Amino acid sequence: MIRYGILGFGLHAVRRLMPGFALASNSRVTALSRRDMKAAQASAAEYKIPHAFDSAADLCRSPEVDAVFVATPNCSHLQDVLLAIESGKPVLCEKPMGMKADECRQMVEAARQARLLLGVAQVFRFERSTARLRERIASGQVGTLVFARAEFSYPARTHPRKWLTDAKIAGGGPIADVGVHCVDALRYVLSDEIVRVTASGIWDQDSVEVETAAALSLEFARGTLGSVLVSTRAEYRTPLEIVGENGVLRAEDAFSLERPVEIEFRRGGGIIEKETVLNADAYARQADMFSSALEGNAEFQVPGEEGWQNQEVLDAAYRSLSSGKAEAVPLVEKKS
Repeated sequence: MIRYGILGFGLHAVRRLMPGFALASNSRVTALSRRDMKAAQASAAEYKIPHAFDSAADLCRSPEVDAVFVATPNCSHLQDVLLAIESGKPVLCEKPMGMKADECRQMVEAARQARLLLGVAQVFRFERSTARLRERIASGQVGTLVFARAEFSYPARTHPRKWLTDAKIAGGGPIADVGVHCVDALRYVLSDEIVRVTASGIWDQDSVEVETAAALSLEFARGTLGSVLVSTRAEYRTPLEIVGENGVLRAEDAFSLERPVEIEFRRGGGIIEKETVLNADAYARQADMFSSALEGNAEFQVPGEEGWQNQEVLDAAYRSLSSGKAEAVPLVEKKS
């Protein structure tokens, strides 16, 4: 049983991480940290977590913690990941991995030097819907790929994470927050890399520092053209569609955890086949697969290099927003 300490026990930990750990078979939370000790102790008591800290350093040094889950705001990921690594602890870091690609590079290099596992919590890689899409594409069901589309929208005007519109904390708007999910999912299901990005965005008076919506045009190494649409103003939507010469794979709620996901295979204007999958255990699978990797039983499928590559795509998108031009995406050298 791998014992986790959660740095930054906030809304995400309450809504997603703890229900996931409750379903996990080889992972449990033994410690948490919050900035206020009374709040930390209250959360620990509510979720029956043995140890509460108001210091990230104390949590990382605790002998009751085998691995650290970094769930702090984006601007703190670099310092928190490096702290955990310096304390000799493997780390699973929330997405986006950093504020810039150089931060991700620093994390990856520190983990390599310390010979510790660094993973990124791109939870949609652990969903059964994305796994099935990847398998179907690899089998050649849709033939030669032409287009790949992903969208992630949600209304954020009243979102509890008030720092979402603070560029110094969030690093960006929906491109960084949920666009990273779309980018990672497309890279994963296509088994291909994004080499060029062109982006356009929208801003409004309630979100001056960061974009409220954006459209990314992607070019993949093997020639597939992709698009990612993100927004913090539209209603919740997560459709994903892959278009090939022999048909179309589509899921209207591809990233949904709460309800069944229907994967449709379309050809000739009609639905040829449907498959229904459930993603409710995605967070549990994420934790248990990281634990399995720590025990030497398997490789974790989202190592730090994958988070770094995602960040290179995000950085290119933000460069494109400023330049108005297509921007190249550097390819990260994977660990041999």
